[in-house]
Amino acid sequence: MPANLGPQYKAAEAHYRQAITDEERLAALEEMMATIPKHKGTEKMQGDIKRRMARLRESMKSGPKGVRRKEIFRIDKEGAGQVALAGPPNSGKSSLLKAVSRTSPEIAEYPFTTRTPLPGMAQWENVQIQLVDLPPVAPESAQTWLWAILRMCDGLLVVLDMGDDNVLTHYDDLIAFMEQNNVTIKNQGERQFTEKRALCAANKMDMPGADDRLSLLREIVGDRMEIVPCSAASGDELDELGAKMFFDLLGKIRVYTRPPGKKPDFTQPFVLDKGVTVLEAAADVHKDIAENLKHARVWGSGVFDGQMVPRDHVLHDGDIIVFYS
Repeated sequence: MPANLGPQYKAAEAHYRQAITDEERLAALEEMMATIPKHKGTEKMQGDIKRRMARLRESMKSGPKGVRRKEIFRIDKEGAGQVALAGPPNSGKSSLLKAVSRTSPEIAEYPFTTRTPLPGMAQWENVQIQLVDLPPVAPESAQTWLWAILRMCDGLLVVLDMGDDNVLTHYDDLIAFMEQNNVTIKNQGERQFTEKRALCAANKMDMPGADDRLSLLREIVGDRMEIVPCSAASGDELDELGAKMFFDLLGKIRVYTRPPGKKPDFTQPFVLDKGVTVLEAAADVHKDIAENLKHARVWGSGVFDGQMVPRDHVLHDGDIIVFYS
């Protein structure tokens, strides 16, 4: 029986080959195990993945001669995607996390207040995005697990302090330090495991002189990544930041199903990748629907209400769909 490995499994396998730390290898193996088709043709592959996971977990418990390794931090992904907050000391990452979620990180005037990763769920309209607050990306605080989290997340939110006269220097130092540790920003084209899509949160725009610093920052950053001016303190433009994270950084859309004769539930969207087709959406809802799908009716962008569409029709954010087998 052929394995019929899907694109999600192949992507996880690529992550495993490109992984740098044991934490990244284990996360990739777990992703491979979760996405491999479960049938007789893959039984040996499943067994091999389980053995590799067991060996890695045992190795990660202790170092040479049984000496216990330092604490390892792993954050399981939740919501529409996992976004890691990367920034220099005192850029306002923790304040930003507190402003958009129910999480209560420790916040202080002095640098390096955050010492361990802290996840929080940011609510944007009817979806949640997982944000992970991290220690500053700086030589004084960076540890191996920090780079592992940055490489394994779905996207980076680079947080900068627009009230700081040295914000341009901090930005240059941040990018250079990340690249030295195999984390590179790349928003266009195919990406390797160490290349991450990124968005910049120009925080503290309520501070004096922030507008002038923003203009200079835009000249330096150019088209490397989009900059969203905002303020965790005042709440300005945080909704715009949420939209940019969902649509642009994570590349997601929301699709709603409508059982025949019933109204759609707009509180529970299916979160899918941009460019997804009707058939791919059906597979995400339930594999049996995809296997028996003949066509669908769609209400939304580029169609008239209830238009019959083929299985390769591309869906858009806010579309309502009814599947027919």
